[in-house]
Amino acid sequence: MAATTMVETASPRVILVDDDDLFRESLGLNLSEEGFNVIDFDNGADVLSYLLNEPSLDPILLDWRMPGLDGLAVLRRLREARMNNPVIFLTMLSDEIYEEAALRWGAVDFIDKSRRLPIILQRLRLIAEGTKGGSSSQEEEKDSGNPLSSRIGDLEIREDIMRAYWKGEQLDLTLTEFAIVCFLATGIGNDVSYRQIYDLVHGKDFVAGYGTDGYKANVRSFIKRIRKKFREIDDSFEHIENYPGFGYRWRNDGPSGTA
Repeated sequence: MAATTMVETASPRVILVDDDDLFRESLGLNLSEEGFNVIDFDNGADVLSYLLNEPSLDPILLDWRMPGLDGLAVLRRLREARMNNPVIFLTMLSDEIYEEAALRWGAVDFIDKSRRLPIILQRLRLIAEGTKGGSSSQEEEKDSGNPLSSRIGDLEIREDIMRAYWKGEQLDLTLTEFAIVCFLATGIGNDVSYRQIYDLVHGKDFVAGYGTDGYKANVRSFIKRIRKKFREIDDSFEHIENYPGFGYRWRNDGPSGTA
């Protein structure tokens, strides 16, 4: 199917790929109302053909499950063609194995399709901010004296390019995980509740499943994955401390609890 352009403006532009017509059209119209120029496709083959003929660095909102080429196959072919469009998966799949597979091919985040529009807009704006400064080398980025770079102990946060470094090594964080790390680390020593972290990820007052405390399990899963990524660099990482029954805190030194 040929691309549909929903707003005739130069920028910002986003590519939306989903075989669910109702979902794609609804999200596309909402994004258009927020000022985005939306180019949408209902299958992976057409978006690949479009991007190979008209290369861009536009962010892509990509469905995981589609007939023919699924989302991961589309991402893999983009990377094999050396196309570095930021890709956010829109999915109903929560199993960690899917996230790990997509991260290996350079996806930047995952958003559950049930989440509200402000969450998607937040991620797109984070990408837009990161793209502005993303063309320099890693060493140039880290040594530039950028005012949006901050250091908390061994952690360096680059808000302009949405990257975090631990002991000089880049952490392979999604945008959501990056936001959680920033939230905890910049409030060093402060107790942050499960609900505060959940609201950061899903938007304020989003109703969690699995009972009144269902959101806590969701937050624990995020923290578990974040800790794992820090420990892939430093197996002694112990800076995200659990406050039992309440939430978490970032500590510059000292032991942490478990999720």
